[in-house]
Amino acid sequence: MGKIHILDKATINKIAAGEVIERPASVVKELIENAIDAGATRIKVEVSGCGKKLIRVTDNGCGMEQRDAEVSYLKHATSKISSITDIDDVSTMGFRGEALSSITAVSKVEIITRTEGELSGRKITVHGGKTIGSIETGCAAGTAVTVEELFYNTPARKKYLKSDGTELAHIIDTVIRNGLGYNNISFTLLHNGKELLRSPAASSLMDTIIHIYGKDIAKSMLALDTESDYAKVSGYISKPALTRSSIDYQSFFINNRHVNSRAISNALRKGYGTLIPKGRYPVAVLKISLDRKQVDVNVHPAKKEVRLSHEKEISDTVTEAVKSALSGGNLIPDLKLPQNQQSLAYNSPAVESIIRENTPEFKVSARDTERRLRHTERMLDDDDMKSEIPEIRILGQVGNIYVIAEKDDGIIIIDQHAAHERVLFEQVCESKRNDSQELLVPINLGLDLKERVLMKDTIPYLERFGFRITEFGPDSFAVTSVPDILGRLEEPELIHDIISDILSEGRIKDETGIFERVTKSIACRGAIKAGADCSADQLGSLVRQLFLANNPYTCPHGRPIMISFNRKELDTLFRRT
Repeated sequence: MGKIHILDKATINKIAAGEVIERPASVVKELIENAIDAGATRIKVEVSGCGKKLIRVTDNGCGMEQRDAEVSYLKHATSKISSITDIDDVSTMGFRGEALSSITAVSKVEIITRTEGELSGRKITVHGGKTIGSIETGCAAGTAVTVEELFYNTPARKKYLKSDGTELAHIIDTVIRNGLGYNNISFTLLHNGKELLRSPAASSLMDTIIHIYGKDIAKSMLALDTESDYAKVSGYISKPALTRSSIDYQSFFINNRHVNSRAISNALRKGYGTLIPKGRYPVAVLKISLDRKQVDVNVHPAKKEVRLSHEKEISDTVTEAVKSALSGGNLIPDLKLPQNQQSLAYNSPAVESIIRENTPEFKVSARDTERRLRHTERMLDDDDMKSEIPEIRILGQVGNIYVIAEKDDGIIIIDQHAAHERVLFEQVCESKRNDSQELLVPINLGLDLKERVLMKDTIPYLERFGFRITEFGPDSFAVTSVPDILGRLEEPELIHDIISDILSEGRIKDETGIFERVTKSIACRGAIKAGADCSADQLGSLVRQLFLANNPYTCPHGRPIMISFNRKELDTLFRRT
């Protein structure tokens, strides 16, 4: 008997489904896209058990006639294309006939649908790809698809689902992206019967941004509208004063399809130039219109990525659109002071750091750099101060990023941010985890819906490391204590960044994982910045602290901290014999 055999159809379908349906949010995405293709103006998403128990997507679209409904869930059954040549000009969200087929292969599904012209509809039940029943039923015009017990027949895949909070956060993110992409459609999301999100149909994208992100973010957005020979770019970007620690607040749509694109993200960032610091990301909702024949949407099973025929030219258009919007906008941020400072606004030195004129580049204050270096210097004990370090002579800085120093018979180039990050990382690791300092004024974390869901799972872990966080109203959390290692807290946004860093990675596997994540985030956010102009004394302090570290050669993320050239290597570079 031969070793090679053909898999049965059921197994093939379950394996193939894994390429399209990765998690509950994948089901929500595919069903929403079907509703959009059906011309729906109202889409309601209901989930139970964070989507693991039940997902129901109801729309008021065109619905399906009986014959179409009974073949809709078969593999490669589609109304969107007829032949391979049609893929070059796809105008719909779906087109391959894989969504319903993949969903029904790994769950228990009920489809209820009716067209406007029919008196009654059709209810079809499918379990694990097998048709259980098809009956006539009364229902509203449109389609409702109910998905229960996702991955019930593929336990290997089910066990790799993340925590409830993480899966719900992905669902929230999916609904938000579609709401931003289709502001003319009303979206509603309910979890366990409770409404989490409502985005009414709006005539403008700005109205939808207000509903989804809130008025504070909306007030800091600038409109952009640029057209080139290759693309039309419209939407909104944030002023330089409004940034985030990750790209979670960036949404890109190509011909109304939400996509992930590193090229577009880089082009967006390039448009800001030096207006925002390294490691910060603007908020953006960009809609890019192209000739459909210039974009391939069939390169990823879940259609998350696309291939562009003129990627560079399109990226350049995005960059120019951003530059144009920034040059024509008022970039002075609104004055926002903590409540305890509002009455002293005109007498406080803090006003100077809050109201900034539109300058050509981002600069770090000398006071900020001094505070950060002094803090880590104070953490060194007497034994550390007596330790011998290599004899090094500081020569200066290059670009306010690299420290140039002379050692033995050669030179060393040191990345100043990576160096201080390593120092702070080791100090955090060696400190007592639960040592904390109480804040005189609690910090209010205005998290978005996705972050709030994740925060509830994360609080118990954060409290083991010195954070004290309580729910403060329905939409925010109050931080009352922070790890002692953070020292004097002059930047409340630092706490928001640390929390956002942790939440953006999703599931916390174990205590070791959360500790490493917290320490890396504290070290990165607490270290002196690339771009900080340091005095000779500050550079000397930094280099001394670095060489007292256990590992002065790589930062916590694995990047090199320094490179060196000895005299022989320098002679070779200059062809000296």
